[in-house]
Amino acid sequence: MVDAAPNGRPIPDKATDAVLKPSAPMSPNARVVRGVEFNEHTKTPLTVEALVEKMATTGFQASAVSDAVRIVNDMRDWEDPEDHARTTVFLGYTSNLVSSGLRETLRYLVEHKHVSAIVTTAGGVEEDLIKCLAPTYLGSFFSPGAQLRESGMNRIGNLLVPNSNYCAFEDWVVPILDQMLAEVEASQHNDEPVVWTPSTVIRRLGKEINNEASILYWAYRNDIPIFCPALTDGSLGDMLYFHSYKTSPKVLDISITRDIRKINDIALKAKRAGMIILGGGIVKHHIANACLMRNGAESAVYINTAQEFDGSDAGARPDEAVSWGKIKVDGDSVKVYAEATVVFPLIVAASFARPSKTSEK
Repeated sequence: MVDAAPNGRPIPDKATDAVLKPSAPMSPNARVVRGVEFNEHTKTPLTVEALVEKMATTGFQASAVSDAVRIVNDMRDWEDPEDHARTTVFLGYTSNLVSSGLRETLRYLVEHKHVSAIVTTAGGVEEDLIKCLAPTYLGSFFSPGAQLRESGMNRIGNLLVPNSNYCAFEDWVVPILDQMLAEVEASQHNDEPVVWTPSTVIRRLGKEINNEASILYWAYRNDIPIFCPALTDGSLGDMLYFHSYKTSPKVLDISITRDIRKINDIALKAKRAGMIILGGGIVKHHIANACLMRNGAESAVYINTAQEFDGSDAGARPDEAVSWGKIKVDGDSVKVYAEATVVFPLIVAASFARPSKTSEK
């Protein structure tokens, strides 16, 4: 230990004690920080699985991504030894992610039955359908809003959606709304009259779109319910608004009460529950609140960029959900502070896109 400066004058004891404070011994289980060593992969390709494994000891959000992969794989691999029940996986995502190219990743999960139930926003429903009718384009975060408005373009971050897309959506959806209202009217004297809920409306739209590029289509095909408690908060709400004037005094009513019972019952019946939530707001809380009915989920992966200092549910870490009983006290959870389009394809590539242990048996 150095105890004197080069000029021979002694270093003050106070400074030495402050700077050279002795370290406590590290735990035997402590992991050494080490990142990806690309020199080890000059002859063999670096697989996604190997990359994520190295990220576990990289630190910061790289380690969180690795934890997310581990938790997702635990969800997939769990199987009840008695009745072979699997984890009930709730997936939540916001509408902007469907507008982006992450839609294809989300569709993959639904197409291959990797999730049990979905919660999204109105945009998460309609943007999927609209993309079957007309494309969304890459633009710029810095495109002037006034100029875009003048040219009939709508900006979602650095994505552009022409107004004509929504016109095509109106032309497609209104006849379906007409038919749905007619079915309600025709069933009024039946023992069980037709009652539409957000999830049954979405199921019907998935059937009608009949397009394999669609999330809703595969949800219909695989009988995976999509819940949207804010179904009117978007273009679909605009269409329902205009439709109500067109058909007045008859109105296509949509019940949310039956859907809250349906999603809560799915959670209650789950032998084991897992949450994968991309973004925040209603999609995050609606899933977490359903899991409250069973005293919490066993597993949870949050991916968003929100902070908790403002008390928002979007920014809340999983431990806050533990206090409410939405994640079990001994549950396994992680929050990845990252933008979902960057990290979620990586997580899916290292988990859902690989054979699970149960499928290898």
